[in-house]
Amino acid sequence: MNDHRDGSIYRPEVETRSPATQLKLDAAAYARQITYLFARSDFYREKLRAAGFTTPDAAGGLREIEHLPFTEKDEIRASQAAVPPLGSHLAAAREDIARIYSTSGTTGDPCYIPLTAPDLAAWIEISSRSYTATGLRRGAGTVSTYNAGPFVAGAALDTFAHLGLCHIPVGTGNTERLAKALQLLRPEALVTTPSYAQYLGEWLRDRGVDPAALGLARISVAGEPGGGEASFRAALEQTFGARVCEAMGIGDISISLWGECERQQGMHFSGGDFVHVELIDPASSAPRAIEDGAEGELVYTALKREAAPLLRFRSHDYVIVWTAPCACGRKTIRARCIGRTDDMLILRGVNLFPTAVRDVVAGFRPQVSGALLIKPASPGIRQEPPLPVDVELAAGVVAEDGLQQSIEAAVRAKLVVAARVTLLPYGSLPRSEYKTKLVKR
Repeated sequence: MNDHRDGSIYRPEVETRSPATQLKLDAAAYARQITYLFARSDFYREKLRAAGFTTPDAAGGLREIEHLPFTEKDEIRASQAAVPPLGSHLAAAREDIARIYSTSGTTGDPCYIPLTAPDLAAWIEISSRSYTATGLRRGAGTVSTYNAGPFVAGAALDTFAHLGLCHIPVGTGNTERLAKALQLLRPEALVTTPSYAQYLGEWLRDRGVDPAALGLARISVAGEPGGGEASFRAALEQTFGARVCEAMGIGDISISLWGECERQQGMHFSGGDFVHVELIDPASSAPRAIEDGAEGELVYTALKREAAPLLRFRSHDYVIVWTAPCACGRKTIRARCIGRTDDMLILRGVNLFPTAVRDVVAGFRPQVSGALLIKPASPGIRQEPPLPVDVELAAGVVAEDGLQQSIEAAVRAKLVVAARVTLLPYGSLPRSEYKTKLVKR
């Protein structure tokens, strides 16, 4: 039996706790948070009263949470627009705010995320559990490609310092600098996005460098869905000769809420004591039981948040979950993100996530590079088959007869949709040093 003295579990007393005990503790924390919302958050006091919940007692306990209204990101944006700069959902005094992160603001003004000192400490605690699960350990040389700046990913850098890593921050935008750091400093770990890891492998090979010769022992991928796709993961592990585990968070709740252990059987939930998680049907919004093999959208409720608490916040991350205890010793639920519900397409009643198409295409390596681009023929979520998909050939490969048809057949067999595949020469599709868009409308 694992006694965890090897540091493989950051907070054993929480991560190995029975689900029943965790639920009891969360229920108490939830009751305090609801009382806090009524007392301190104009946004939630009005929202809950409008929904018929006039007092904390009327809102009920954690077992009744499914009756309360959801919170959407657009509501938070509207709150900040109406009551600038931090919104009517601000529930702490301005003098208690220790840090303010922001979103990119690519579709308008930035959306600010304020944190008190305890809020920030909770983020670091949660993500320390998550990144420890992925294999990061004190003293390990670790290169990160997260840019700090105003974005919440910068809080991961606090976590790396807290864990005692030998942190080598490189950031995005300079792959040559990244490659040089990996070659000269010989770190044990790389923390990056799945897209950038894939791009880095190609970039190195195109310049005559064997990625496996860098000596990386592990790669922790986060920031977008796909790191746990079987074919995609296998290709990365073969390219770098390193173990690939994924992590996942959501900026409004915590920088990292999930982390995958060495068993690679889904990401462990790391938010115990701080965050409550639900599973819902994304179309009907009805609750779904969290049990082995269940699928749905993740919904989060902060349990101890001071500055900007969120109640039933819809993540739009569509996952499959498992509840059986893991051989690593953790008893938390596990999840694998299949995709974003706002990226999903529907073809004759079949839900299709772009990352699922990428995983099918990745199974045709080494004939293909793994890069692809889905090009819906019409606007909106509903599409008529066949779905146009550009697939890029590997470097130096000339398409064999039947390759296009084989990929189309595999998509049809595994995803139950018809695709029209166009094969393109190597280098035709865009690459990204951060996140790659798989759909072009």
